[in-house]
Amino acid sequence: MLLQFMRSGEINIPMILAIILVLFFSMGFHEYAHCLMATWWGDPTPREMRRLTPNPLVHIYWPGFIMFLVVGFGILGQAPVNPRRMRDPRWGSFWTSAAGPLTNLLFAIVAAIIFRFVSEPLTRAFVLEGSMIAEFAWYVLFFSISSNVLLFVFNLLPFFPLDGWRMVLALLPGKFLDRTQVPNAIRKNAHPVSQFLQSPAFKWQEWAQASQFVLMALVIISLLVNNMNLPIPSPLSLLISQPVSAITQLLMGR
Repeated sequence: MLLQFMRSGEINIPMILAIILVLFFSMGFHEYAHCLMATWWGDPTPREMRRLTPNPLVHIYWPGFIMFLVVGFGILGQAPVNPRRMRDPRWGSFWTSAAGPLTNLLFAIVAAIIFRFVSEPLTRAFVLEGSMIAEFAWYVLFFSISSNVLLFVFNLLPFFPLDGWRMVLALLPGKFLDRTQVPNAIRKNAHPVSQFLQSPAFKWQEWAQASQFVLMALVIISLLVNNMNLPIPSPLSLLISQPVSAITQLLMGR
């Protein structure tokens, strides 16, 4: 994230402070939402681990936070939850996983509503009057929208260990399907697909590490494409940047 602005030469102190502040608290409430939802479904793990708090310092994973801050990718934190201790492990796990990204989307919507009312006076104040406070407030609102949309989209990707992967796991059937339900052509010519269709949730778990490697490969390829200025869109641009830009512009009314 900061790396992108540094390349463009648009970065300044108020912007840096705003990005750090917004990411810090957005991450904290993201993880708190996971813990709160898990507790609502009956899982006492967050309370036992003393993580049932919106305090970002309790949830933050510093290496991932710094990485996300610099390049726009990284694991900011992790919520200690145990679906097996929930009243309904399947739906409890799904909504617990979804709570984090949905909280980020909610924050983005609220920030966008405020931004629409105050963006013009704030812009006049720091452009015409040179107010650093107004400039900082503008950046806080802007990045409260764009960064929370980024966290929303990024965490919905179906790669381990992101929330999207866990949501898919919760939705997939956990019992073996009748072999006759799988088309004969698939059983004969696409054995991995056939096996997956017969035991979706189990196979999805088995493929967790493979999906993590795919995510890492996409990140590396995207960094190479961006650094080498290749005339092709990077994978993460298609998966993340373009949806984030579209949603952000929609919320801001542009």
